[in-house]
Amino acid sequence: MLDHGFVRVIDYMGDDSSIVQAARVSSGSGTKSAEENRRLIRYLMRHAHTSPFEMCEIKLHIKLPIFVARQWIRHRTASVNEYSGRYSVLGRDYYIPRPDVVAVQSTSSRQGRGEALPYADANEVVGMIGRNADEAYRTYERLLDGSTDPIRPGLARELARTVLPVGFYTEWYWKIDLHNLLHFLELRLATDAQYEIRAYAEQVAAIVAGWVPLTYEAFVDYRLSGVRLSRAAAVAISEALTGVHVRRQENGLTDSEWKDLKERFGFVEDDRA
Repeated sequence: MLDHGFVRVIDYMGDDSSIVQAARVSSGSGTKSAEENRRLIRYLMRHAHTSPFEMCEIKLHIKLPIFVARQWIRHRTASVNEYSGRYSVLGRDYYIPRPDVVAVQSTSSRQGRGEALPYADANEVVGMIGRNADEAYRTYERLLDGSTDPIRPGLARELARTVLPVGFYTEWYWKIDLHNLLHFLELRLATDAQYEIRAYAEQVAAIVAGWVPLTYEAFVDYRLSGVRLSRAAAVAISEALTGVHVRRQENGLTDSEWKDLKERFGFVEDDRA
């Protein structure tokens, strides 16, 4: 992953059949055909019956930049055990973005990237990041080693690590149930998610697709590729289907909702509001 990271499966419990089994225990239904199992999983996904998906769990070993880890940990429904910079010396690996993903701050988003920098400028930025990380690690090593006086001990690891930028890599074990994992993927596979965490999410998604293919198929159809509508947007679509001229302000549609309708369904801007 990226330049020094990875995602690997340590352990897992359950599969598509575990979800089906859990869903049917409440009704006492017996074994069904593969197609019936697929339809049941799709029904559960479509109607947000989440508890059967919690019957499956997976544990991953992940190496990732610290700034990606700080985003990742916002998903508080997992069990996490991270490599400790208090007990161990941190490695030299740090993230250097490729020139093609180096971009300016977005003018329309407070947390996103805008246009990519010209290649020469991007290369200069990459060099600055690398030089800063190299110098930070040299400082870290000097703090750990102490002064030239052999009697003086080095600085405590828990303090020495404070000089390292968030581009350095950390590692952790991450265990999560399938329901909450799908929520993670729904957010982090989005096109407006940060590139670096989206790259990890794509790899995790490939693992999930191989582990629970029926569930992943339903997840893509109903959550990744599906459309959620507000009441106002649903009314607007209903009116459009019945030939009623949609008037944005009368429907109470916000600017962002109207933009979504135009992009997804080809709504035409109404000069009469």
